[in-house]
Amino acid sequence: MFWVYILRCNDSSYYTGHTDNLEARLHNHHNRVFPNCYTATRLPVELSYTAQFTSRMEALSCEQQIKGWSRKKKEALISGDWDAVSHHAKRKKK
Repeated sequence: MFWVYILRCNDSSYYTGHTDNLEARLHNHHNRVFPNCYTATRLPVELSYTAQFTSRMEALSCEQQIKGWSRKKKEALISGDWDAVSHHAKRKKK
């Protein structure tokens, strides 16, 4: 099983990643196992969203898609507001 996850950092930014061991990866984030990781200077972090996938490619694809989203769209996903996710997916008219 593979996971996509979103962390809310101490500075209110979001970090999106994927893993095959969510518990171990969260431990790594919380304990600065990788000192150059985005979250290492933004602790504490809070797990805000997870989704399961059967393959790494699906999880990676989802991670990359979410990383391209606006903050408002990520927050709609986190809150489970699918109407807002859809709304924020629409292009703004000029």
